[in-house]
Amino acid sequence: MTKDKNISEESRIREAFTHKEWNEIQASDSWEIFKVMAEFVNGFEKLAIIGPCVTIFGSARTKNDKPYYKLAEEIAFKLANSGYGIITGGGPGIMEAANKGANKAGGKSVGLNIDLPFEQSSNPYIDKDKLLQFEYFFVRKTMFTKYSQGFVVLPGGFGTLDELFEAVTLIQTGKIARFPIILAGKKYWDDLYKWIRSTMLAEKNINESDLDYITIVDSSDEVVKHINDFYKKYLLKPNF
Repeated sequence: MTKDKNISEESRIREAFTHKEWNEIQASDSWEIFKVMAEFVNGFEKLAIIGPCVTIFGSARTKNDKPYYKLAEEIAFKLANSGYGIITGGGPGIMEAANKGANKAGGKSVGLNIDLPFEQSSNPYIDKDKLLQFEYFFVRKTMFTKYSQGFVVLPGGFGTLDELFEAVTLIQTGKIARFPIILAGKKYWDDLYKWIRSTMLAEKNINESDLDYITIVDSSDEVVKHINDFYKKYLLKPNF
């Protein structure tokens, strides 16, 4: 009985993917390349002229009366006053707070928005000429890493962790140049960092030196100081 059931299931799958349908899928994938290329070209053209920027990540779900919202706004305000543009994912929550802080300081406020079925809609604090719309996460993440002089990561969920660990991986593997990665909010991040040290490092899945890529702070002043100190140390004159 089980064998007959397996044969029936195999037949159903085989029928679902006929030769004709596979050809249609392959043709569709080929045309998809042009949409991907268009997103890359649009992003490169618009972001290349903006100048030095810091990307601020964090949850889209953080309400505007929460401490981390206020911290993100404060960080962005101070970074903008230090001459950095602010890039975010363009949505609500921490992203909105960061764009708001940049806007208040009269700095460049950039939003790389993503088409999602929930949560994501662009916030009103992005400069009108600096709002970019993306369909593909991987294109959007390329823009974050290519055009940022630093990442500031506030509390968030899976998406925030994805962006954080992709940046660390690219630096670790030498695919991009090193830049500051700062986790803001010690209470939120300490347990993750302890796990990385006590488990990943203990199992020798990372090197001790890999931990140097991440800095954990609590205040906006610490964020600005760390970024400025980084470029004083690694560049005699910031090569922006």
